[in-house]
Amino acid sequence: MTDKHEVTREFLARFTQAWNDHDIDTLMAHMDEDCEFMASVGPGVNGAHWVGREEVRKGFASLWDNYPDAHFTPIGEDFIAGNRGCGEWIFTGTRKSDGVKVEARGCDVFTFRNGKIAVKNSMRKQKP
Repeated sequence: MTDKHEVTREFLARFTQAWNDHDIDTLMAHMDEDCEFMASVGPGVNGAHWVGREEVRKGFASLWDNYPDAHFTPIGEDFIAGNRGCGEWIFTGTRKSDGVKVEARGCDVFTFRNGKIAVKNSMRKQKP
């Protein structure tokens, strides 16, 4: 029997699909009430860092503002260990500011709480 607060691979697959569908409401339905998002790029050691549902929503939407054709292709299977998890992906998108096509391998390191994502910490490798 599965605990109703347990995060599954299927849950994370739906989360990734919501990114590819540019579906902010579905993304936010996967996030805990008290959530954080640390982007793979930004000015600080944590990249751009958003805290709280409204700020995280803005942070998520900013990806599509900067990369209107953003897409994540999963690599292998996500893994979950207790209240932590990780998913690997290849990101592709065309940067709106200059038309440069970006392709980068990356991962999300998750912290879960109450069957949802409390922290999404993104990291990626990118060509200089």
